[in-house]
Amino acid sequence: MKVPHYDSLMHSAKDYIVIVLGLLLYALGFTAFILPQGVVIGGVAGIGTLVYFASGGFIPVAVTQYVVNLILLAIAFRIVGKTFVLRTIFGASVISLAIGLFEGYFMSRPPLIAETSMSVIMGAILCGIGIGVVFIHNGSSGGTDIVAAMVSKVSNVSVGRIFIFCDMSIVLLSIFLPFDGTLDERIQERVSIIVYGWVVTFIIAYLTDTVINTNRQATQFFIFSHKWAEIADAINQDAHRGVTVVDAEGWYSKTQIKVLMVWCRKIESVTIFRIVKSIDENAFITQTNTNGVYGKGFDKMKVKLKSQEIKSSEAKA
Repeated sequence: MKVPHYDSLMHSAKDYIVIVLGLLLYALGFTAFILPQGVVIGGVAGIGTLVYFASGGFIPVAVTQYVVNLILLAIAFRIVGKTFVLRTIFGASVISLAIGLFEGYFMSRPPLIAETSMSVIMGAILCGIGIGVVFIHNGSSGGTDIVAAMVSKVSNVSVGRIFIFCDMSIVLLSIFLPFDGTLDERIQERVSIIVYGWVVTFIIAYLTDTVINTNRQATQFFIFSHKWAEIADAINQDAHRGVTVVDAEGWYSKTQIKVLMVWCRKIESVTIFRIVKSIDENAFITQTNTNGVYGKGFDKMKVKLKSQEIKSSEAKA
């Protein structure tokens, strides 16, 4: 039996801590800024909001959210697998507990921001950042994640399209919430709320993608210097990044030169510049942004091989 390495255990523990913080941020944004304005958003939180307002506040959002998540997981168990289900149960439990705790406090007081537009935008920002942080650390909050995972297993439909369709449909259902007035008054009242819900849903989706993509952004350096060996050693030792040395030729001078290729996280680029400048101020450097770098020290490739490709690779081995 393979014993988990201490570093891997610590890494997993840090992941779960950050996932909890991200879920708490989402719960705060939802309960403090969106729910008090009566706005229905997408996802299971939106379903919980519909039930909450339809029942006159009798059934808490957290209860409906957790029940729906468990039902979806029960349906999805055979399709998405045990690992996904267990991870999602953790996320769904934390977010439902957090919303349950925050909901009673914020709904019993006046909204923190009275103006609806600013309030829902603030809530959307917090929710988007929170969910983005959760996804970066391989977490899941349940809801439409489960639906997307199920559909992606059996269909080639875009996951993004699934999210948009589900979320917009949930928000649209808010037009049927109890309302004292004529049909025209209902439409005038609810259309603005639906628009707020769609705007919030798209802001959350945009910020989630932004947080995820920003974390994956990397920088590629090409460094030309006669002191290439010293620079390479310093980058290895001080920046803890690998360096690839490439043989090249300056066509104007017709001299052989060494070119250093370095990949690092975007936030580490200043460190690379400082190292190069401290050794050779006249070094020639090019810097370009890359959407993602995969491999040791960076992101893991999460593309799943088809069963035929797996069998073929095993046969060759």
